[in-house]
Amino acid sequence: MSRLRRFLGVAWGLRPRLVVAFVLIAAISAAAASGAIYVAARRTIETDATNSVVLPMIDRMKQWTHQKLPPRQDDLNGMANSANSDAIAIYQDMRSEHSNFDMSAVTPEMRDEMRNGHAVLWQRIDYKGLPMMVVGIPILAWQTDNTWKSSGLEVYALVSMSDQQTAVEELATSAWLYGSLAALFAVIVALVAARGVLRPVRRLGITARQLGEGDLSARLTVRGNDEMAELARTFNDTAAALEQHVGQLRRMEADARRFVADVSHELRTPLAAMTAVTDVLDEEAPQLGDDAGQAARLVSQETRKLTRLVEDLMEVSRFDAGAAKLALDDIDVASAIGATLRARGWLGRVHAELPAGVIARLDPRRLDVIVANLVGNALKHGAPPVQMRLWANHDWIELRVADNGPGLPPEVLPHVFDRFYKADFSRARSEGSGLGLAIAWENARLHSVGHLHGSLEAANRPEGGAVFTLRLPRVMDEEPV
Repeated sequence: MSRLRRFLGVAWGLRPRLVVAFVLIAAISAAAASGAIYVAARRTIETDATNSVVLPMIDRMKQWTHQKLPPRQDDLNGMANSANSDAIAIYQDMRSEHSNFDMSAVTPEMRDEMRNGHAVLWQRIDYKGLPMMVVGIPILAWQTDNTWKSSGLEVYALVSMSDQQTAVEELATSAWLYGSLAALFAVIVALVAARGVLRPVRRLGITARQLGEGDLSARLTVRGNDEMAELARTFNDTAAALEQHVGQLRRMEADARRFVADVSHELRTPLAAMTAVTDVLDEEAPQLGDDAGQAARLVSQETRKLTRLVEDLMEVSRFDAGAAKLALDDIDVASAIGATLRARGWLGRVHAELPAGVIARLDPRRLDVIVANLVGNALKHGAPPVQMRLWANHDWIELRVADNGPGLPPEVLPHVFDRFYKADFSRARSEGSGLGLAIAWENARLHSVGHLHGSLEAANRPEGGAVFTLRLPRVMDEEPV
């Protein structure tokens, strides 16, 4: 039953449920009222019919209360004729003549009560497919002790109840008819009521959908002072507060992005000069003393790290501003990946399965950034051998980069592409900026066309080690989606 209720709650909307509720209430009410009226009317009809038949028959039988016993055959015939055309008079083994009465219509129980009692009995039966009533009247005799006693005379009569049965059937038909009209009226009322209830709910849904799509100025029109009007006012107040908070967050986010972009831009010029100086320091470091040489190498190393960080921040700011664009070209993917490995000296450290002839329309620079980040992380944080496998079909290219290290902890997997996220928080400083995988993920997502969206996913292999899967559409439009 609980499963059925859950199914109906999911499969049926509010309108069908309201209509069903109204119809059920109307049907139950109509059935109860019609049933009560039907039972009362039927009882009245049957009682009236019984009284109209039995009472006159009793009156006609009173003239035989002083009948001498044993009766003659003519007396029995007269009693039967006085009762009904379909009647029979019985006294011990004697029976009236010329009667069509069938004694099989009288039950043994009725015969016993007639012999031992003084009351008039009647019983409704189905006689040869027709509704009939059997009436049994005992003829009483007045005794010398001023009491009535059964004389042994019994009169049985068959009375047709067809008219009464017809009246009852017409009554039942009327009850069904009026019940059906009540159900139809309930459906109409339910539809009108459901429309009145669902109209504000529908407006609420449309407005909520507009809010979800980013139109924070969407509001409901408040009408009346009922519960729905109160709900609309509450919704509008919530939407206004949401618009205010989101506006503040957007301004703060825009200020933060602008600050990062401005700082990164301002740092580029001095960093360019510092980078030139570090080249000189690297050349002179061997001729300097131990302390001076170590300081020179440290300055050179930190300057390069700062330069990479500024470049990464500039790239991130372009993604956030929506200014990142693809420079598409038809490239041999295997050759492009091989060039990335060769430029960084990784050819001998990576086992690569790169089938030739896989041509795709991609941005080669962004592909280089993605591959460099994935392989660099596998070499730095995983364990050899690092494996690469390229696969392609008509729509997609897929590149898997796997290592044989300990893998990624379960708590790290959901955040591996978050900006500035580092799995080892015990290291206050590290060589990476925490932006490499985030930039790789953004570059993968940028390669999207139509319903095909580039993706980068991280997981752990069952046999151990982390695996990163890059999927890019093989054919790209000039404008990224």
